[in-house]
Amino acid sequence: MFRRIREDIAAVQSRDPAAASTVEIFLLYPGLHAIWWHHVTHWLHKHGAVFAARWLSQRALRRTGVEIHPGAQIGRRVFIDHGAGVVIGETAVVGDDVTLYQGVTLGGTGKQTGKRHPTIGNGVFIGSGAKLLGNFTVGDGAKIAAGAVVLDDVPENATAVGVPARIVRIDGRRTDDPFDQRHTPDPVAQELCRMEVQIRKMQQQLEASFEEGGGI
Repeated sequence: MFRRIREDIAAVQSRDPAAASTVEIFLLYPGLHAIWWHHVTHWLHKHGAVFAARWLSQRALRRTGVEIHPGAQIGRRVFIDHGAGVVIGETAVVGDDVTLYQGVTLGGTGKQTGKRHPTIGNGVFIGSGAKLLGNFTVGDGAKIAAGAVVLDDVPENATAVGVPARIVRIDGRRTDDPFDQRHTPDPVAQELCRMEVQIRKMQQQLEASFEEGGGI
């Protein structure tokens, strides 16, 4: 456990230029605290203490602003920077050395059962406000731009941008033609995608409120 804590602190030091000291990181980084809480809740969840795991995860949400379902699988040296508004769903899988910024959602798409959240490879960077929705894979070393809405697989070492997201670079080489008018993002499709994301978010909030209040 202490080795994992040292690893996490070292990961923050290597990726956040604002980190002034080890003590500051240990005491004042809510994203890191959320990861540490998750180690406990995930262990409880795996050993059948589902209610206790969910209860603790909700306490962690109120303290850190980060919501990680106890069933999610989180790798080593994951860094959630700032953290406010980050949501990681039950069947999400996050690899090692991943960086997530505030407002990131690793969400599902409605009421499907089974694997319904993204699988994130090693060394992936996900910018603030990005939404990754559904059961697909983001390959190792990929970058997801801030505000992107990703609904399909992203290859290794690719960069995805936009709403809905499209691949603009793979291994540092551009994949899009700046003069290609046939594949210019459709503003209507973009707005429909934004509306779909908002509807799903509202649906999840309503379902959560019913669960907490025991329904109508």
